[in-house]
Amino acid sequence: MRALISVYDKEGLIPLARGLAGLGVELVSSGGTSAALAAEGIAHAEVASVTGAPEMLGGRVKTLHPKIHGGILADRSKAEHLADLARQEIEPIDLVVCNLYPFGREPSIEMIDVGGPTMVRAAAKNHDHVAVVVDPADYDVVLDELSSAGAVSAATRRRLARAAFAHTAAYDAAIVSWFDANSDAEDALPPTLHLALERVGELRYGENPHQHGARYRTLGAPAGFWEGVVQHGGRELSYLNLFDGEAAWRLCHELKALGRGAAAVIVKHANPCGAAIDGDITEAYQRAFASDPISAFGGIVALSEPIDLPLAEAIVKNALADVLLAPGMSEEAIELFNAKRKNMRPLGAPLPSAEYLGLRQISGGFLVQEQDRFLARRESWKVVTERQPDEQQWSDLELAWLVCGRTSSNAIVLVKDNQVVGVGCGQQNRVDAAGLAATKADGRAEGGVAASDAFFPFRDGLDAVVDAGATVVIQPGGSLRDDDIIAAANERGIAMVMTGERHFRH
Repeated sequence: MRALISVYDKEGLIPLARGLAGLGVELVSSGGTSAALAAEGIAHAEVASVTGAPEMLGGRVKTLHPKIHGGILADRSKAEHLADLARQEIEPIDLVVCNLYPFGREPSIEMIDVGGPTMVRAAAKNHDHVAVVVDPADYDVVLDELSSAGAVSAATRRRLARAAFAHTAAYDAAIVSWFDANSDAEDALPPTLHLALERVGELRYGENPHQHGARYRTLGAPAGFWEGVVQHGGRELSYLNLFDGEAAWRLCHELKALGRGAAAVIVKHANPCGAAIDGDITEAYQRAFASDPISAFGGIVALSEPIDLPLAEAIVKNALADVLLAPGMSEEAIELFNAKRKNMRPLGAPLPSAEYLGLRQISGGFLVQEQDRFLARRESWKVVTERQPDEQQWSDLELAWLVCGRTSSNAIVLVKDNQVVGVGCGQQNRVDAAGLAATKADGRAEGGVAASDAFFPFRDGLDAVVDAGATVVIQPGGSLRDDDIIAAANERGIAMVMTGERHFRH
């Protein structure tokens, strides 16, 4: 039996090579792998001695030779293939161990591997006769089967071949993404997308218990913040725990970035039902919970500051949260949660990761868009009414606008004194959204502000938020009836701010 070993990642290399040599396998290697074997005194033949051609072009050409690829690709069930090998004096290769340059970690032209993917794909294509290993985690599996049966089983060869093609597919996807990221093209979105995803965790279930669910991550891309999350107790996470947790964590840090203190967010069914900013994180949490205590039951809580014991005690006293995210939590807090809220999942989480393209599956493909960002800020917003907001109302407008943009359309959000007091979301018309927000506020919006994710097409929606107590309204503008809406605002004696950008969310 003959094995070709050429790996960039040397993890587990020496134990594998010693194991193969101990089983009488002839080893062939090149470059840095050959040097590593030689340093350990492991007998092997160099690729150059097999091909009769020296490495060249600074190592770019080593294995690209018929005596290597003929030995890998020969179908041993075909007499003509065996005859070709005999004529060309090529010995078959039965095992290929190869992993590729770490392009995802160190992207550059020199990190684009050519010979490695070629060997891997050749061996995977011919997996009826050749075993290919790209992951050090499979070294022991191969050694065990060779030791016990004298060969790698057909089932294992097929599994390893699939892993090999997945490996090269992810590698190519990372290269294409790098070209896109460094392109001078004016297109906001690339002409093609290449997704290579690795399953990293089974979930309790999908959206519903009868649906299987799992979390995947993009191979070759920077790790998302979920990779750094530490679960301190509770049951396994489900699909919706992660989906809602993502929404809560991102909004929490958007509010924190306003620079006015600690932020607390409570999300239910992907929509914020509570949010507040305060100089004290415990107070911010209590005010976020007070936004809508009924909806907070079973929700996702995200806090911008670490949790100490007093804050943990406040959380335990309130309605059960399914998931709790914070930058960290004390041991006393964790012990309390595990004693009093055994089903809650307390998660220590790093900062949210960078934005990414949004993909939503439709029949035959995907809808793709850039993630929604808040481009306009207070400095560029325009007051269009006779009345002007005061300083506290400006602060509330920023909070309301951010929360509204992260709420399902049609959306209306009412805020008073840095606390969300009413949310109306996911409605087919703006009047119903305003009515829901007013019902949730229950009089607490008096003197506060209202945010609308899109313009008011008629004054009925505006009247509804004013009737709820709002004295300032923020909205994108852009309606044919903007002048009528502004006149209605002046008539009602309120201030109105237009941002110039819409934030629908479906």
